[in-house]
Amino acid sequence: MKRVEYLEKNELARKFTFSPAVITQGGRTIWLSGQIALRDEAGKDIAGQFEPQVRTIFSLIDKTLKKAGGALADLVTMTVYVTDPRHLDQFAALRGEFFANENYPASTFIAVSSLPFPGVIIEIQGIAVINET
Repeated sequence: MKRVEYLEKNELARKFTFSPAVITQGGRTIWLSGQIALRDEAGKDIAGQFEPQVRTIFSLIDKTLKKAGGALADLVTMTVYVTDPRHLDQFAALRGEFFANENYPASTFIAVSSLPFPGVIIEIQGIAVINET
């Protein structure tokens, strides 16, 4: 059985919707490759659009985790790559919508000069721990 503990968040962690540390015991570890999105799940072009890319990426990560027996809520850490660090506040607000009870993953937010394809402005990689089946 998986046990998860989220360390107490300070004001900065609450504002930017991350946990200083997430401690897990038991469960299966899922290592997720970086996820990008140039089209939303309906096939609409979302190149260069921050919010639609974030929402699509979180949905795709959730679907991947469901295939492994988990869900987005099982994500315990993430690395977020962005081409414009001014998106931090917007990203924090969006991430807050996806994680209940302030049980946010530990996180790193990194600004890079570019990502793999034109129009990709965010990539999210993560690690999840799910209950063993």
